Amino acid sequence: MAEIKITKTEQGQTKIRTVPVAVTPEGFWCCPSPVAFQKTLNKSHNSLHKPKHSPSPPQKPSEKEKKPSSTTIRSVIASDEQQQQQQQSNNNPEETHHHHSIAVPVPVTVVQERPQRQQKVETLPRKVAIEFGEAGSSDAKVILVGKQGFCVKLSVHKKVLVDHSGFFAKKLAERDSVFACLEIESCEDAEIYVETVGLMYCKDVKQRLMKQNVSRVLRVLKVAELLGFSSCIQSCLDYLEAVPWVGEEEEEKVISSILRLKTEGVGVVTTPVLKRVASSSVDPPKETLSRIIELVLRSKEEKSRREMKSIVLKLLREQNGNNVADNFNETIYSSCQSCLDSVLSMFRQQAEADAKQIGVEADNLTWLLDVLAERQAAEEFSVTWANQKELALLHEKLPLVSRYHISRVTSRLFVGIGRGEMLPSKDTRLLLLTTWLQPLFKDYNWLQHGCRSFDGKLVEEGIGRTILTLPLEDQQRILMSWLGSFLNGGDGCPNLQRAFEVWWRRSFVRPYSDRQGSGVSQTDSTSKE
Repeated sequence: MAEIKITKTEQGQTKIRTVPVAVTPEGFWCCPSPVAFQKTLNKSHNSLHKPKHSPSPPQKPSEKEKKPSSTTIRSVIASDEQQQQQQQSNNNPEETHHHHSIAVPVPVTVVQERPQRQQKVETLPRKVAIEFGEAGSSDAKVILVGKQGFCVKLSVHKKVLVDHSGFFAKKLAERDSVFACLEIESCEDAEIYVETVGLMYCKDVKQRLMKQNVSRVLRVLKVAELLGFSSCIQSCLDYLEAVPWVGEEEEEKVISSILRLKTEGVGVVTTPVLKRVASSSVDPPKETLSRIIELVLRSKEEKSRREMKSIVLKLLREQNGNNVADNFNETIYSSCQSCLDSVLSMFRQQAEADAKQIGVEADNLTWLLDVLAERQAAEEFSVTWANQKELALLHEKLPLVSRYHISRVTSRLFVGIGRGEMLPSKDTRLLLLTTWLQPLFKDYNWLQHGCRSFDGKLVEEGIGRTILTLPLEDQQRILMSWLGSFLNGGDGCPNLQRAFEVWWRRSFVRPYSDRQGSGVSQTDSTSKE
């Protein structure tokens, strides 16, 4: 362990704190915990706020004050940059001179000098000096100039820079002097620049990166790309290929960074990382989606089947049709036909029909209809269902407990038409009402009490809106039929009173023919004038 001693001089008072620093075999220093060093800075800040009633004589540093703490490049540089920005906002800043000197692997003293007059707490060191390798052996300097005049001076070795960085190799080749000095202006991320240069002194870069998080490695990757540090870029890619990405935001950051590397052609292989999100499989998307649909529909476990239906529908809704195979609708309609054939076969058995299995198939049909509605492709299904005359005739011959599930499909169609999710033709709408409205009336009481997900208000609104899309004569015929069922069935029949009121006003209060005649007479009177 190397040591950094921080000396503070204020009005004849000296305090020395010993900070342990771990040194790698390659000569690059690191420290696992910046918290203690930050606490040390905070204590020094707080001491400036304490009122001083009388001057105190110099005191020797106690054992408690010499308690070891830890620091990193991150804590020193980040703190300095932040405090320097705060200093610029001050109207009358008092000029101070602070210097951090960090030498590896030998102990180095970091001295902070204060003038006799008390200064602002926000004022902290403006410069940091870091030396890599053995003390005094460097033959080059790299100066990083950050925002607000903040500066980091790196004492490095030309051979290390040339061996690892294409950028530094080119810059150093342009200089013939024995001791080279390079300056990088407008450095936005000085902390990561220092860390990336330090990685040039490490034999196993990937092992060093293992201690970092994804966000920090992406920052290292960006600087390594600017410096042409190929081995570091590859180590970053190896890290990103193996580590989990937490959340969509982090995944998007990784993908955008990798795609930028791929676009700029830095000479590294990015495919292994992108394979996590892009498949080179020869299986068409249609076949994969078909397999998923089949597995969900044929599941024997009710809870799992219900959960996966919800998840698949949610994912398709999020995609909104994008990146889904165009011929995926064919797969859905094929599954619909399979379910219809199964239901019709069970209805033909009548007394031997399995009520539970009919319920499963009806739920499958309703879910497939939801998928088609999300893809705006449900019109064809409405035509198919409206023409199921045999199924409608067999419907009344089965017990209520076996047949009422089928009316859920009819209800979903009316809701879809009422919402505008599907736009079948007038003939299809009329045929749908003619074929399936009476069976729905007979099953309505069971639907209300036997289906947890059944929303009566929504279904009644959908039926009413569907009826009101028809010609006025058809509206009258269907609503008069409903009126007889409603007066006899009460709550066991859908409440279509709102649709009935609209039809009444259209027919008796102010018929369209009267309004048209009124308009004609007004035009005539105007022309005569």
